[in-house]
Amino acid sequence: MPHDSRGPAGSARTAVVWEVLSAALAEAGPDLHVVDAGGGTGGFAVPLAAAGHRVTVVDPSPDSLAALQRRAAERGLGDRVTGLQGDLTELPGMVAAGSADLLLCHSVLELVDDPAEALAGSVGVLRQGGRLSLLAANRAAAVLARALAGHPDESAHALTDPAGRWGPGDGMRRRFSADALRELVSGAGLHVEQLHGVRVVSDLVPGAVLDAEPGAAAALLALERALSDRLPFRDIATQLHVLALRR
Repeated sequence: MPHDSRGPAGSARTAVVWEVLSAALAEAGPDLHVVDAGGGTGGFAVPLAAAGHRVTVVDPSPDSLAALQRRAAERGLGDRVTGLQGDLTELPGMVAAGSADLLLCHSVLELVDDPAEALAGSVGVLRQGGRLSLLAANRAAAVLARALAGHPDESAHALTDPAGRWGPGDGMRRRFSADALRELVSGAGLHVEQLHGVRVVSDLVPGAVLDAEPGAAAALLALERALSDRLPFRDIATQLHVLALRR
């Protein structure tokens, strides 16, 4: 399974997710049906199709879906990638129940009105034994980021707001704790198998430092892997990644 192709820094930001998915897909077998909710231009969908899987991307943006199809066609994967316009709440009416081996739900729970309802409805597309890959913004990281940026008032608001928001300028995106994600996933009827931090330190390291220091990018990647499941580091990562099983 290929990693993020944007270079060493990009790899450090996504390597943990790719490694978890690679292991899960290898266990499940070849030629799987993957549903990517909010998959946009195909950052995950196209590499997954290149690995031999069939991918259905559901995204509300027609421009993103057009870019997805161009990207897939350029790789000769147009017959393995299908784009459908819609959002997470519409997924149950767009993808057949019990038809997917893997559901990607990356960076979309932050935007829905009711995360629990949206997630519970969407996991019905999974077959028994299928898996959910859930990636969501971490509340603790937002609290620290706003404080370090010199905005302690916004940091305090992100800490106390029930959804982890800090104001209209933030786009009113939700943020989640590890416990909150576990509760959401369990409430949707799935069993949490793994929970990792993503971008624990990679967002804190300037790209110029990686470019100037020989071996720094590889060392950062190794550090991200080492910290991703270790407390307290996992719980201050920019994002949290859950892999869960539908029994």
